[in-house]
Amino acid sequence: MYIYKFINFLVNDEIAAYLSEDHDRLDALLRRCVLPSGGIDADVYHAFRQGLLRHIGIEERILIPALRTPAGGTLQETIERIRLDHSAIAALLVPVPSAGIIAALTAILTGHNDLEERDGGFYERADAYDAEAATGMMDRIRSAPEVRALPNNPDPAVLAATRRALERAGYDAAQYF
Repeated sequence: MYIYKFINFLVNDEIAAYLSEDHDRLDALLRRCVLPSGGIDADVYHAFRQGLLRHIGIEERILIPALRTPAGGTLQETIERIRLDHSAIAALLVPVPSAGIIAALTAILTGHNDLEERDGGFYERADAYDAEAATGMMDRIRSAPEVRALPNNPDPAVLAATRRALERAGYDAAQYF
C-alpha cells in the first residue's frame, strides 16, 4: 500500500512539475517579447502564443475532464475560474499584440498560475489520481501536439470582442486598452 502511495505521489508530482515548469517557460517568453523600445518581438511572441495555446489545450482537454468527474465544491469553482481565465487569455491572443495586451496577459496569468500552482490548487488536486490514471494522463500531456496559431487579427472588431471576453471573465478591460 505504501509503495502504491509513493508511486502515486511521484507520478502526480511529475504532472504539477511539468505544468509549473511550462508556466515558467511561458512567463519568460512573455517578458522577452517586449523590446527595450517598447515594441513587440514578433518571433518571441509567436512562440509564446503557440506554447500558451498548447498549455491551455492540455488543461482543457486532459486535466479538466479528468478532474471534473470527482469534482465538487471548491474544485468545481476552481475549474470554472480557470475556464473563464482561459477564455479571456485566448481572446487576448487574437488581436495584434500591444503594450496593453501584454499587460493584460501578464496580470491575468499571474493570478491564474497561482490558482493552479498553490498549495491546494488545481495541480495539487491531480494528486487525487491513482498512479495508473496519472501515468496515462502524463503520457497524454507529453504527447499533446503543438498548436498552430493563426496570424493575429488587426480588425478593430476583434479588439472589441477581446474587451467583452475580459469583462465576462471579471476583468476590467479599460485598464489595459
